[in-house]
Amino acid sequence: MRGVSRASFAELSERLSAEHITSTVATRLATELFAVTGLLDAEHGLRRALSDPGKPAAEKGAVVAALLHGKVTARAEGLAAAAAEARWASSGDLADAIEQLAVDAMVLAAEAEDGLDDLEDGLFRFGRVVSANPDLRAALADPSLPADGKQELLRTLLDGKVTPVTLGLIGQMVTHPRGRPLTVALDMCAEAAARRRQQLIALVRTAVELSASQRRRLAQALARSYGHDVHLDVVVDPSVVGGISVQIGDELIDGTAASRLAAVRRRLAG
Repeated sequence: MRGVSRASFAELSERLSAEHITSTVATRLATELFAVTGLLDAEHGLRRALSDPGKPAAEKGAVVAALLHGKVTARAEGLAAAAAEARWASSGDLADAIEQLAVDAMVLAAEAEDGLDDLEDGLFRFGRVVSANPDLRAALADPSLPADGKQELLRTLLDGKVTPVTLGLIGQMVTHPRGRPLTVALDMCAEAAARRRQQLIALVRTAVELSASQRRRLAQALARSYGHDVHLDVVVDPSVVGGISVQIGDELIDGTAASRLAAVRRRLAG
């Protein structure tokens, strides 16, 4: 989202973040907001009308309130109506914003259970499994497999291995991909969890497993460098040879022996 859409979403996000709710209430709110996203994705005319800057904001909010009243909680109705009253650069941004609010509500549910670490780690690990398993990736993306079948597959794979909040969020991303690869959707969810803790996510590749003290020292060094706490997602990768590489967003801090060898080979080839 850019410009006016970014500003509108920031206001809605502030409103959601100010809520002090239990995990159960936050999970229900997320479910309802995901349903509103599905409605907007399916009803293109409605989505365009609600994001039309030429229509009075109060009128658009009233339309949403009338559509949702009695079908969702007052909290979900209020957020959806506020989203309709806001200004958006495109109709797609409105639906994207409500989906992001739903993801953030699931993050609140995890936080209420003191489970943000578990949520981030579960999303990361499952993303790695999906990336490494083309058959699983194809099955989860198969449009001919009903949503119930995909949910059952996820329960078989993940039940008891991730928290219920993590499983619920993964299930939503699988059954309603909205045109995105699953790995991209999982990254979006992990970033939402990191934002809640004002953390950055660092993807660390190392030839050998890091000890707890090594992880702690690395996280502290990165926190000093970036001015924020940093959550480490560590991948043991034998191709690294020695040292570590750290990727935060688009920035790569590469101190691996493999990268130095590759640089030497490039110089020799030149």
